[in-house]
Amino acid sequence: MSGIEDVARLAGVSKATVSRALSGRGYVAPPTRLRVSEAAASLGYVVSSSASSLVTGRTSNVGVIIPVINQWFFSSIIEGVERALVERGYDLMLYNLTKTHEERSRVFEYYLVRKRVDAVIAVTLEITPEEAETLLALGKPIAGIGGPLEGIPTLSIDDVAASRLATEHLLLLGHRDIVHVGGDVDEQMDFHVHSKRLKGYMEALTAAGIAYDETSYIAARFDIPGGYSVAKQLLGDPRRRPTAIFAASDEVAIGVILAARELGISVPDDLSVIGIDGHPLAEMFGLTTVVQRPDLQGEQAVDWVIRQLEQPGWTPPVHHTTVPANLLIRSSTAPPRRPTP
Repeated sequence: MSGIEDVARLAGVSKATVSRALSGRGYVAPPTRLRVSEAAASLGYVVSSSASSLVTGRTSNVGVIIPVINQWFFSSIIEGVERALVERGYDLMLYNLTKTHEERSRVFEYYLVRKRVDAVIAVTLEITPEEAETLLALGKPIAGIGGPLEGIPTLSIDDVAASRLATEHLLLLGHRDIVHVGGDVDEQMDFHVHSKRLKGYMEALTAAGIAYDETSYIAARFDIPGGYSVAKQLLGDPRRRPTAIFAASDEVAIGVILAARELGISVPDDLSVIGIDGHPLAEMFGLTTVVQRPDLQGEQAVDWVIRQLEQPGWTPPVHHTTVPANLLIRSSTAPPRRPTP
């Protein structure tokens, strides 16, 4: 069986050059890389990941800690992370983390310290100071997607600003009776996404001089059935029916639209609906939304950790980075219908 020495001899280069050329890590002139690849192919040589790990001290694995994997937002982040890692020759190790103390301790104090990963990406997890200290003590590149984490480079959209933008769109269309269907603030996601989106909604109403009360906000489960269930109750009573609904996610908004259709309420003639996310189903429902790209957030986090691994001296942003969220207007929002004389 041919080894790296045979490839080096046939290509007329050092073993280190062969390693860089075949792993894709480190600069090798294109003609040399081609010569090494052809030599390896002619000898039937395949890089051994375990052998490379012994030489370099790296595993070619990046660990991703994530609380949920079966929801669109989180699966989109994983998709972006995996796509970026494959392009760079790395593998993904996924740790699905619940909020139980035992499981968190197992991941932070056992799995991540066994040197099975070269870098760590934490997705929408509010890490305790002790957990952050454990991660930083690993001496490995770390990045976070979500709110700020002390000592760790992070990125996310501005949830308050995105919510304010969605509400302002309805206000500019002329709506004044706007209900916010959002996540339950008593069952917060990490980084308080539900309360931040409620805050942005209230800020927009206040700036427009519109009063709000406890009936202006309705808590829903953060998915299509949750939006549908709440909307059936809200829209089923003509006395309570608003002219517009700002849903805190596209899935909730889609549930609202389905309920409106079932009740014979026209969107947007009788009811305008807007969401946040840029969910793939949003276009099918003509949903106006504030688009965020979780897959691109995943790619950005990968870029930060891989550049730290492969470009000595490069450092990621020190402060939390806010990524864009843009209004995409479709057919689910329109000016309110004028009252019949």
